[in-house]
Amino acid sequence: MERGATGHGEMSHNPLVVNGIVGDVLDPFTPTMELRVYIGGKILRSGVTLRPSQLAKPPRVDVGGNDFRTFYTLVMVDADYPNPSNPYLKEYLHWLVTDIPGTTGAAFGKEVVSYEKPEMEKGIHRLVLMLFQQRGRDTVTFFGGRKKFDTRDFASAYGLNQPLAAVYFNGHGEKGCGGRRA
Repeated sequence: MERGATGHGEMSHNPLVVNGIVGDVLDPFTPTMELRVYIGGKILRSGVTLRPSQLAKPPRVDVGGNDFRTFYTLVMVDADYPNPSNPYLKEYLHWLVTDIPGTTGAAFGKEVVSYEKPEMEKGIHRLVLMLFQQRGRDTVTFFGGRKKFDTRDFASAYGLNQPLAAVYFNGHGEKGCGGRRA
């Protein structure tokens, strides 16, 4: 579990804060649940760098909790779409899974927006997976597009409040990265 994403004091070393996920995508929050993300059979830690070929299939995502009657929503976005130098279409929605029962994983939820492999042709992109608790089963739907998705607006519209957990990774093209530009 990523700890201390509040952005305050000694917790500001958190990769979500240092790399601008808290601020650009999320408001400060304190993780309260475990979110395990596996790519190629290995657990993903915030801040690692991956290439598109490693993201051809959706990651395996396991959620914590202690009650399978509690439901969660998983959101995956690219915070730097279409490129980090000019992310005018950010956020880009890559995946949306709702109704994930606690103690299970995304495979047990309802895929509302199918997984789309990230294509990072220019620069280093920040890709974020966030877990929210739902008010109940079948309380989250989505009919919007992938481009200009807004995690904060989405969470507010469905009463999801702050995320319980988040993990992010850097992604860049197969042949190089091109660097990040502010």
